[in-house]
Parts: sequence; C-alpha cells; structure tokens
Amino acid sequence: MFQGKHVLVAGGTSGINLGIARGFARAGAKLSVFSRKQDKVDAALAELSELGGAAAKPFGGTADVRQAEAVQAVLAAAVQANGAIDVLISGAAGNFPAPAVAMSANAFGSVIGIDLLGTFHVLRFAFEHLKKPGASVINISAPQAFLPMALQSHVCAAKAGVDMLTRTLAMEWGPAGVRVNSLVPGPIDDTEGMKRLLPDPSKKEALARTVPLGRLGTTDDCADVAMFLASDAARYVSGAVLPVDGGWSLGGAHVAMGHMMMGG
Repeated sequence: MFQGKHVLVAGGTSGINLGIARGFARAGAKLSVFSRKQDKVDAALAELSELGGAAAKPFGGTADVRQAEAVQAVLAAAVQANGAIDVLISGAAGNFPAPAVAMSANAFGSVIGIDLLGTFHVLRFAFEHLKKPGASVINISAPQAFLPMALQSHVCAAKAGVDMLTRTLAMEWGPAGVRVNSLVPGPIDDTEGMKRLLPDPSKKEALARTVPLGRLGTTDDCADVAMFLASDAARYVSGAVLPVDGGWSLGGAHVAMGHMMMGG
C-alpha cells in the first residue's frame, strides 16, 4: 500500500513513533526519521533498514523540534534523500508528572516547546515539501488534550493546542489537497511515557482494568491506525481527533490515571 511512498516521522526513534515507523517500513515505505540524539537515530535506522528489506535505505537526521532552523535543515535533507513527503507524522513529545505549583516556568515551557511549538515547526516547514494534492499529516496527540489530569497541566495545555492546530490546518490546507488529523494514543505499554508515569507494574495492571477492551495498547495498534489515516481508505477524513485507546477515554479515565499517579 505504501510501496515507494516517502513517510517522514518526526520523533520516530523511540516509543509510539518508532512503532509507527516500523509499520510503514513493513509496508514498503521510504522512511525518514529524526530526533535529538544521534545514538537513537542510528539504532532506529538499523532496525528500519532490516524491516524494509535489502533495498531500504532510510534517512536519519538530528534536530531539536524547538529550533526552527534545525527543523528546516533536517526536512530539506530528508526530501533530498527520499523525495517529496507523502505522509508526515509529527510525534515529538515531552512529559513528567508534576503539580503546577511545584513547576518552574522553564519546566512548563519545555513541554509547550517540544509538544506544541515543535509540532508547529514540523508542520509549518514541511508544508512546502508535502506532495500536493494527496499528502497526509498525522499529529500524535494525547488524552490530556481533552481529559484534565492531575500532575499534567503542562501536557494538557500543550496537547490541547496540538489538536486545535490539527483542526485549523485541516481547514487551511484542505484546498491544497492535504489532510491533517490527530491520532490520540491511550495507555500504550512498553513506552517511555508509561515507564515515567506508572513505573509500578501493579499500577499498570490496575490501569489495564480501567480500559473497556481489557488491556493496554501496543505500538502496533497505533501503527495500524496511522496507516489507515494515511491511506486512501481515509481519503475523506480530515480534521479528525481519533482516540486509539480501547475505549479508555469514555469512562472516567482521567480520574483513574490521576488517582494512580498521585499514589492512590
């Protein structure tokens, strides 16, 4: 389905984003990934090359999404390597649990900078490189965008901004034939975010019991939905904010999550 298509994943060297990159690699896409750390880029490239087969030569670069010039440079290099962008995944994110009254302005601003400003930079400077018409842009959001959670004021603010940016750009870029959507992962196992927010395995088990489908999600779950949103099957879907959470956000998930993070 994606044979020969250029899929660029910002933040695609770990967690959900790497899982999504793996899915597209298996589907034959030409992959470009970037993140801040060269060692993570190198490890991701080695894995994606193996998944994509002998002909796969994924591009990898380093950039801090908070730095506009760095984003511009890495996007230009990716396009030089793999051509115009068919699918853009913007997934760079930062998180740590902290009460608002104990958070410094710099700490709050760091998450806003990575999640919201970083998303803007990636989308803003990728637009000229998108294949128009026909490109698909997918932002990786979070339930905190619409579910208030204790100890997550910075993430709630940032991801709400990401989802509104998704909707706004779906309106602005629709006439150019570019679709823009948000994918909202719920509790996804074996990710850095889960390890930071819920390091206690017993709390992960309790969290799984709050999911209507009865389990935590996987990065493959997210990859499958990302590939749907990027495919022709979703050709009339734009401006959507799509939870991938097994129904978790329907039944007081913010209360359960906040309770567990605060030690209850």
